[in-house]
Amino acid sequence: MTGPGTNSYLIGRGRRCLLDPGPDDDKQFASLMTALGEGGLEAILVTHTHRDHSPLATRLQRQTGAELLGLPAPDAVGQDKSFQPTREWRHDHVLDLDGIRLRAVHTPGHVSNHLCYLLEEEKLLFTGDHVLEGTTPVILPPDGNMTDYLNSLRYLKSLHLEWLAPGHGELIADPVGAIDGLCAHRLRREEKIIAALTELGQADEKALLRIVYDDIPANLLTIATKTQLAHLLKLQAEARATCTDGRWRLVD
Repeated sequence: MTGPGTNSYLIGRGRRCLLDPGPDDDKQFASLMTALGEGGLEAILVTHTHRDHSPLATRLQRQTGAELLGLPAPDAVGQDKSFQPTREWRHDHVLDLDGIRLRAVHTPGHVSNHLCYLLEEEKLLFTGDHVLEGTTPVILPPDGNMTDYLNSLRYLKSLHLEWLAPGHGELIADPVGAIDGLCAHRLRREEKIIAALTELGQADEKALLRIVYDDIPANLLTIATKTQLAHLLKLQAEARATCTDGRWRLVD
């Protein structure tokens, strides 16, 4: 599910921080310690507490004495409860490493405790799982929220970014294009749900999935059920759809 794997970023010159150390894996640990060399580590930051992003943080903290920055794990499935930040790092908090400034940007949606980090001098945003290269993030209700996700994406456009550095995949050189593409993709899925419910009258989520996600491989359908539910819950919150006994219909 992580594609080419999770990207870890070592940021700074003299004073340095590490972003998203990844899973607690011996090979990963050895690789990061080699990258650190003889230099110190000021802080370990995480974008969120999924198990492919944060578990190695605690082990590295014990080895380096670095401060742990981020938000605690929410009470949701698949979260790394071992991550206990030294300080909770919230929206607009800034880490200054000898003039290299990283500003936290709260971007709920994928999960509620998701943070992106803006490298202000470069106008580069480390996006974790909020914006990915070559694929779209899954939204994981009830902790993840489709309305929050879309609002967070739109907020990023106000930052006048030049580069995106995702948690999976390569650097993205067209931030506005990537953000607009994600918004359009999500709204196209929503339109397919509305069209399917208009045609069927009412349907359970399994029946909807076969129509709404008819363009993806079968092995991805299990994950797609999560994002489809996030879309349905968005429509319900907007009083555009309702669910009775497991069957969804549009509100007249």
